[in-house]
This record gives sequence, C-alpha cells and structure tokens, in this order.
Amino acid sequence: MSIQETGTARPAGRPRSEKAEKAIIEATLDLIGEGMGVSELTIEAIASRAGVGKTTIYRRWSNKEDLVVDALATLKAPLPTLTGTSVRDDLISLVDAMRKETGEPRGRCVMNIAMSEADRYPRLMERFIKRAVEPRREAMRAVIERGIATGELRPDLDVDMSQALISGAMLWHTKWGPAGELPADLAQRVVDAVLAGLAP
Repeated sequence: MSIQETGTARPAGRPRSEKAEKAIIEATLDLIGEGMGVSELTIEAIASRAGVGKTTIYRRWSNKEDLVVDALATLKAPLPTLTGTSVRDDLISLVDAMRKETGEPRGRCVMNIAMSEADRYPRLMERFIKRAVEPRREAMRAVIERGIATGELRPDLDVDMSQALISGAMLWHTKWGPAGELPADLAQRVVDAVLAGLAP
C-alpha cells in the first residue's frame, strides 16, 4: 500500500512520543500492580507489555529505578487546594487525598513497594520520597505550624510527631484496617481524633 493510498507518511526522525511514554508508564504500573516487585521487574517485560522496543524505554529513562520512580509518582494526585479557613479543614483535605490515592488498586502498589523494597532500593525510595512524599509532608507541616501560630493548636506541639500520628493512622487503615473500600468520612474521623490531642 502506497503513501497515496493511506494518506499518511511516516514522520521524519524519531520524535518523542507521549503515547509511547504513557504506554510505558501504564505497563510499569500494571506489572507492579499485579504483584511484581522491583527486583523481578525487567525492562524487557515492560517493553513487551507496552508494545515498544527496549530502546524506546532507554531513550527516556537511563535505568529501571528512574522509570519506576516516574511511574509511581504519576499515582500521586496533585496536592489539594487548601482554603486556609481552619487547620481542621485543611488537614481533612490533605488526609482525604491520601485516602483517595490508597483506595485505588494501583495506589496500594506504592504502599507495597514502600513497605517491602525501601531497604533493597534506597536510591529509588529516596527519589520517590523527594518527588512525591515531601511536597505533601511540607504542606501538612505548614498547616500544623499555621495552627500553632493562630492558637488553633497547642503552642508546645511537636510538629513531626503530629504528622506521624495523622499519617500513621491513615497507614493503619490502608494497610491493616478492615478489608474493602475506605470509608468516605475516614479523613474527618482521623483528623478529629488526632486534633483532640493537639488542641489547646
């Protein structure tokens, strides 16, 4: 079949393809979501699932760890817009974003990798924390510090411990809580329970 018959021509060169990139990210997440750990995950398996050649992957990512970090980071929704009206409302917004992320099957694969692969792949986890976790941690820290400044929270509050209490409660529910979908009011319940100990 000629170009005239199809009406299309092959583009010159090899332009960066968003479609290929998306397919590679999706393939990586699918394989991880199916229970494949970082150790078992191979560029060959990702390329096969994505329907691309290995060179297409290596043109975009220099190694498997970089690809996994980028893939996992796509599971993190953008930070919610915080109204600043109250510490409670802003914390509920931040915690509810965590609930929504971990309520998705793919979101749970982030948790599984964080729990089981952190020691084996410290560089991967360090980059993932910097890219996807730190912005959320800093947002929560800012809300808590604002609450101390406005008097909504105790002046002697340990900010790091406060964050650990909130995040730890969510971790328990997502990893070890009752099976099934996380309750829609979970963020509100977690924040209210923690604030009972943080309020003046």
